[in-house]
Amino acid sequence: MSVRDFYKELTRRFRELIEEHGLLHEKVEIRGRVLKPGEAIGYPGRGDFPLLKGKEKLMEAEFRGAKGQAFTDMPENFAGTLNDIVNRSLESNYDRAVLVSTINAVCNYLGISRNHVHCKDDAPEECAGDLAAVIEVEFGSPRIAFIGYQPSMVERLAGSFPLRVVDLAEDNIGTVKYGVTIEDGRKDIDDLLDWCDMILATGSTVVNGTITRFLTGKPVIFYGTTIAGPAALMGLRRFCPRSL
Repeated sequence: MSVRDFYKELTRRFRELIEEHGLLHEKVEIRGRVLKPGEAIGYPGRGDFPLLKGKEKLMEAEFRGAKGQAFTDMPENFAGTLNDIVNRSLESNYDRAVLVSTINAVCNYLGISRNHVHCKDDAPEECAGDLAAVIEVEFGSPRIAFIGYQPSMVERLAGSFPLRVVDLAEDNIGTVKYGVTIEDGRKDIDDLLDWCDMILATGSTVVNGTITRFLTGKPVIFYGTTIAGPAALMGLRRFCPRSL
């Protein structure tokens, strides 16, 4: 599926959902901002999370009291109707973050998806342990392509599985984290995708427009809050058990 076709289908399914529930002309408000460390992730005992380093920014939509998040490099405010949302062009990360955060808020309100607010304090470490256990039970000892740098998960998985990690952040690329060299996710990663048995990808790929690169037919699990609603609507597997 092409990137354009993915977003066309996601928007179509979202439109059908809000039309079914008579919500097309209801209003949504979105705030784009940089999170303070405490509200972003609490105090997890390590300082290398992108949220704590200010590398990730939040757009948070609110719909009838329900919230939905999308992490992006282009946070801005937005106010309008759901009809406005489904008729927007999706040319930039900002446009896609508007759509995704709104989908998350509405799916949260309707009970279609859960766990929409980033976990805090010790929960990321616990989540990493949960993930390693799931992979071992379901897949044995697979070669894992890890998309995006999530330190708790990378540290835990690197000690148990063959692991390669790619990221877009320049200050991570080329560094060694927990024995793994972080590769450049902006370059051709066909070799990585050929090498791996399964893919773990940040849900932020649904905002930055790279998500279809990882829908290869191999097992793929998306992690994080950003992809909560889109995963539910598109039938994608998501792992985010400790979020709120």
